[in-house]
Amino acid sequence: MIDSHTSLYCVLGDPIFHSLSPVMHNSAFAHIGYNGAYLAFNVKDIASAVAGIRGLGIKGVSVTIPHKVAVMEYLDEIDEKAVKIGAVNTIINKAGKLYGYNSDYLGAVDALSEKTDIAGKDVVMIGAGGAARAIGFGVISKGGNLTIANIIEDEGKLLAKDLGVRYYPLSDINTCMKNVDCRILINATPVGMTPDVDGMPIPGEFLNKDMVVMDIVYNPLKTRLLKEAEDIGCVTVDGVSMFVFQGVFQFELWTGKKAPVDVMRKAVLDAL
Repeated sequence: MIDSHTSLYCVLGDPIFHSLSPVMHNSAFAHIGYNGAYLAFNVKDIASAVAGIRGLGIKGVSVTIPHKVAVMEYLDEIDEKAVKIGAVNTIINKAGKLYGYNSDYLGAVDALSEKTDIAGKDVVMIGAGGAARAIGFGVISKGGNLTIANIIEDEGKLLAKDLGVRYYPLSDINTCMKNVDCRILINATPVGMTPDVDGMPIPGEFLNKDMVVMDIVYNPLKTRLLKEAEDIGCVTVDGVSMFVFQGVFQFELWTGKKAPVDVMRKAVLDAL
C-alpha cells in the first residue's frame, strides 16, 4: 500500500535500467510490513538530484555509477570511513540533513570472506572508480596486498596513491600478472554488465585455477569473466553477494529494523 505516510527511497545512477535495488528493497519492505517504497531514477545532474532529495523529503538513497564520488560535495556530513574511501553509495535524510556512508566495502569484504581468507594474499583489482575505492579499502583493512590495474591512468594512479598500493595501466596487464602472485582477482568495473555481456575486463589467458575470481557485476549473474574462471576451476564470487550485503547495511540504516537477508537475496536471484 502506498499512501500519504509512505516513506520514499530511491537509487540514483546513469544508466539505471538494470538496477535490482528496487526489487530487493521493496521485497524487504513488504516482508516486514514497512510502509516504504523504493524507486530508480536515471540521473545525469547529481546536484539537482540531491536538491530533489531535500525538497521531496526522500528518506534514503542509494548512489551508483557514476555519482559515488561527485555526490559527496553536496552532503551535510560524511561518515569517516566513507571519507577515507573517497566515495559514498548510501545517504540517509535526517530531518533535512543528508548524511553519507559507504556500504560497498562491507558488501565486498563479506562476500569475499564467504569464500576465502583475504589476509596476506595478493589481490589484483581491475578498476579505480567509486566501487573500486570502497573494495580496495576493504581489502586493505582485511590485510590483503592490493595491486590496481586501470584503463584510465590518472584515475588509477590517484587511487593507488590514496590507498598506498601499486598501480599498473590495464594495457600492461601482462607485466602486472607476471610481477604479482595473484590469488584474488576482482573486477570492479561495469565491463560485462547487461547489455554488453560479452565484455571481459582482462583476457581469459590471465586466469589460473588457483585464483578466487570476484565480479561486482550482478546482471548477468554469471558474467563472461566468471564463466571462464569457473571453466578452468577457479572459485568464483558473483556480484549478488556483495550487492545484497551492501543493501542489508542500507536497509538497517534507513529503517532501524533488522534486514530480512534471505528475502533480499531471493528477490534478486528470482529477478535475475
